[in-house]
Amino acid sequence: MIVIDRIEGEVAVVELAGSTVDVPLSELPPGVKEGDRLGFVLLAPAPDDDAAARLARLRAGTPQGPGSFDL
Repeated sequence: MIVIDRIEGEVAVVELAGSTVDVPLSELPPGVKEGDRLGFVLLAPAPDDDAAARLARLRAGTPQGPGSFDL
């Protein structure tokens, strides 16, 4: 749960797990105000083509070429 502690100009100071974090108002839902409580969902970014190709090589055990490796 995120609680909007206060709004300072274009930045909201939000409380999350006992800490405060500055978040641009543009990143929050329109119309938020002090005292509002927000839920959130964490999303993982979709892998790009290069990441998907590296993962496929790692799974297949296929090296990129002489002297190269994936981390």
